[in-house]
Amino acid sequence: MQARELTVPDAFEFTPRTFPDARGVFVSPFQGEAFTKAVGHPLTVAQSNHSTSRRGSVRGLHFADVPPGQGKYVYCPRGALLDFVVDIRVGSPTFGQWDCVRLDPVDFRAVYVPEGVGHGFVALEDDTVISYLCSTGYNPGAEHGIDPLDPELALPWGQGVDGFEPVLSEKDASAPSLAEAAAAGLLPRYADCLAWYDRLRSA
Repeated sequence: MQARELTVPDAFEFTPRTFPDARGVFVSPFQGEAFTKAVGHPLTVAQSNHSTSRRGSVRGLHFADVPPGQGKYVYCPRGALLDFVVDIRVGSPTFGQWDCVRLDPVDFRAVYVPEGVGHGFVALEDDTVISYLCSTGYNPGAEHGIDPLDPELALPWGQGVDGFEPVLSEKDASAPSLAEAAAAGLLPRYADCLAWYDRLRSA
């Protein structure tokens, strides 16, 4: 498995080997040893999530309070999507920067979203499935969102989707902008995130 750190530090893309034959294909989208080697600590799995989305559906941008936050290991077993990571860690040298990776069942790439980093995706096809492993369970009181259409971020959600019309939940559509979330003190602090990553590496 190949690992590549993204533009947002501490976030990674993983590309596994695929083994096609006359029956179909075999692949291991998550491999613990490769993950630990790249990230510096194992992934504790507290919950797995699965969702199906119609073409043009945007889910995110989501994040959780740090500590403990919620790390996510994301891949797409059906359809295709653009997966976005956004550095929303106050004090980070790359604050406000983002990166995206196309996820699909051709290359079976996966993305690791570390604690404190914003995450969202857009479905490029109908019946797109996203599956992800989470380091912590669902905690509604600690989870937040940022407006995915925030013009300050200018995320290219419609890239590769002809006639793109975003489909958002009411909750995501009414989320604050990045600047509003920062002013309200909702965003994770970079120093707290680094301290948490160090704690995970030393555990």
